[in-house]
Amino acid sequence: MTEKDYYELLEVTKEASGEEIKKSFRRLAMKYHPDRNPGDKEAEARFKEINEAYDVLKDSQKRAAYDRYGHQAFANGGMGGGNPFNGFEFNFGAGGFSDIFADVFSEFMGGGSRGARQSSARHGSDVRYNLEISLEEAFAGVEKEIKIPSTEVCEDCHGHGTKDGKEAPVCDMCHGSGKVRRQQGGFFIVETTCPQCGGEGRIVKERCPKCKGAGVVGRDKVLKIKIPAGIEDETRMRIPNAGEAGIRGGENGDLYVFVSVLPHKLYTRDGANLHVRVPISMACAALGGTIEIPAIDGEKIEINVRAGTQNDQIQKIRDEGMTILRSQGRGDLFVKFRVETPVNLTPEQKKLLEQFRALSPDDSCQPEAKGFFERIKDLFGKAS
Repeated sequence: MTEKDYYELLEVTKEASGEEIKKSFRRLAMKYHPDRNPGDKEAEARFKEINEAYDVLKDSQKRAAYDRYGHQAFANGGMGGGNPFNGFEFNFGAGGFSDIFADVFSEFMGGGSRGARQSSARHGSDVRYNLEISLEEAFAGVEKEIKIPSTEVCEDCHGHGTKDGKEAPVCDMCHGSGKVRRQQGGFFIVETTCPQCGGEGRIVKERCPKCKGAGVVGRDKVLKIKIPAGIEDETRMRIPNAGEAGIRGGENGDLYVFVSVLPHKLYTRDGANLHVRVPISMACAALGGTIEIPAIDGEKIEINVRAGTQNDQIQKIRDEGMTILRSQGRGDLFVKFRVETPVNLTPEQKKLLEQFRALSPDDSCQPEAKGFFERIKDLFGKAS
């Protein structure tokens, strides 16, 4: 038996309530448990000391004796027992000391306090739906009607899964938790599905003939989904409680709509901006001109092509891009010009181009070509 002060071991004051002592003991038991400190002799010794202290202070009679006589109250068979700990033993079998840790570690594993009843209600499954929309629909926003395979609460049994439509009795083996715990190998508490109720927490003796005891029946669900203007490709939308029905009174699952924006014939998207490639004739590029293209909002955009426009030159048109999500603003439109070289020329067209070439022997109207050939001349001059 340790001679250390029991209150100090449990890190509480002498005025601490029973609940405060229990709370502190659980915290320390978790901290110094041998399974958490393998091979640590100091932790093992501390673990035994705090359990010795808790065995005394949790009992009102033992605590009163300890407060009056200290450790002497339990020395030499004190309080009428031959055991120096007055019945306290490090017994890791069924009952006694192991019961304390069945309670402590069930909370650690998320099972709640020992013997606590849990509802047999189960949360409904979530549902995924893949929705494809056009770029125009993503721009303007749209309401889509979708049909999904789902479940709903059985009307005959009101979701209880019983033939008479009443709530089934709680399982007397697991007390409604759907799980049972057993001690294995000393400190280990093993939690398994209750074999009597199969994890349901309740015993359904006669099952509902319509839902076969499931509490839910399959039924397609039709929903209207509002897609906001400016939505991005591969956006996930969550619709709360629109998934499968909960079992035995549990909440419905959620519906997750994964939105895919289909490729557009004309435009490519980059966030809120749009890009388009527009072919223009050599004459239009050289002399300038005006072209029209359909805008994403269904209107027409008139584009002024500047004289001398080069191939792959980009022109930005403000506020003609996509709607910005949850905003009144819009992105921009970027037009890339592709200057086409004429093909299948008629004799007259060839004659005119020959005349044009004869009138510009120094490439003065093609500054990039002129500079290129001048650099070539410099290289040839160095080589010679």
